[in-house]
Amino acid sequence: MVSSTREVPSSNGSLLLLHSPYSSNGVVEEKLDELRRLVGKSEGEPLKIVGVGAGAWGSVFTALLQDAYGHLRSKVQIRIWRRAGRAVDKSTAEHLFEVINSREDVLRRLIQRCAYLKYVEARLGDRTLYADEILRDGFCLNMIDTPLCPIKVVTNLQEAVWDADIVINGVPSTETREVFEEISRYWNERISVPVIISLAKGIEASLGPNPRIVTPTQMINQATGIPIENILYLGGPNIASEIYNKEYANARICGAEKWRKPLAKFLRQPHFIVWDNSDLVTHEVMGGLKNVYAIGAGMVAALTNESATSKAVYFAHCTSEMIFITHLLAKEPEKLAGPLLADTYVTLLKGRNAWYGQMIAKGQLSLDMGDSIKGKGTIQGVSAVGAFYELLSQSSLNVMDPEENKPIAPVELCPILKTLYKVLISRELPTGAILQALRDETMKDPRERIEIAQSQAFYRPSLLGLP
Repeated sequence: MVSSTREVPSSNGSLLLLHSPYSSNGVVEEKLDELRRLVGKSEGEPLKIVGVGAGAWGSVFTALLQDAYGHLRSKVQIRIWRRAGRAVDKSTAEHLFEVINSREDVLRRLIQRCAYLKYVEARLGDRTLYADEILRDGFCLNMIDTPLCPIKVVTNLQEAVWDADIVINGVPSTETREVFEEISRYWNERISVPVIISLAKGIEASLGPNPRIVTPTQMINQATGIPIENILYLGGPNIASEIYNKEYANARICGAEKWRKPLAKFLRQPHFIVWDNSDLVTHEVMGGLKNVYAIGAGMVAALTNESATSKAVYFAHCTSEMIFITHLLAKEPEKLAGPLLADTYVTLLKGRNAWYGQMIAKGQLSLDMGDSIKGKGTIQGVSAVGAFYELLSQSSLNVMDPEENKPIAPVELCPILKTLYKVLISRELPTGAILQALRDETMKDPRERIEIAQSQAFYRPSLLGLP
């Protein structure tokens, strides 16, 4: 195998020289050709990949593909859709200008593209920039500090998706159904069936007639009629900006074997290892669950002035609740422990949901501002709190309380989830209630909650819409 070298920007703006046998153009082209054959592309017909939604992870994911495969223009077309008309305010434009001038490679690129002057004018307030405009130059509005490669941006959704072979769902779970219902109208006359990779981490609750979780891949299936075999979920302990800066990372792509194995190979890069798994819905639900408890972790950190002891107490209790809920959702929950804890850990360290919890507890954000925050995007944990609470409150899911020897709703054994609901959704309690919940003398030892889940016939397949 012939090795090669290439320059990539490091996190401090300097250039690193990567030397890897996996960087060979021949290997990259071979991986692309394998996927093209599987999709059924003829010679001279490009594979068309489109990202739908340009939040931080959606933009980075598309940019990773552009970096890896974009030079093979005759064989692949990569682009991203985002809505037009989102103006960049002056303070963000000023910060963007500082970022550009701190990175020699970015500055040089913009000057060569004759694009630098507009950023000067925006900094001075003489021009308004738009999110789709700066994305073309490699700047995601939710991640200004991490410049990406230039990306082909389309603002007309029909133009973006009508003939796409692979669609990447990068919109939040709260918008997935609406966006894909619109997309389905453009696919009425399609002959071939596209492949969809969903990056969304969030859920909805369907309460009747049988309470169950609805995930983004299921929303896409319901909205478009695309067979679930052609819809996959990709998730892992990933911080978008760090992945683009070549920090080592891994993820799982989950779904039908026909697509997940070749896509895992196609997406894998030296710094981004992609494994595959058949358990689509459960992994997807776990991706939404950790966001719930990350918000509480941020609150605890802010309220205790980053007390390591208090954060550890919270971590013990929140992970026991997640394990408890996992036993309700999975026949073999132990197989999910590693991925769930890894994803939880990275989200607590640097995720937007933990950040949101901190800002709410500090009073720097208010609940009235909603869950779409400037510079961060949608905080998907907020809607997930409501969904999990509503589902686990249903009497049809009752479990046996060993102390009271009577059936109770599962949520009664999840005091942190209950508290987060009363803080964020019903707004009955102040943020400080999260600490009071931890200090409550009646709070069970985390071990006991796990033992309850392990000692009963706990698995409720109906929660995931299974027989």
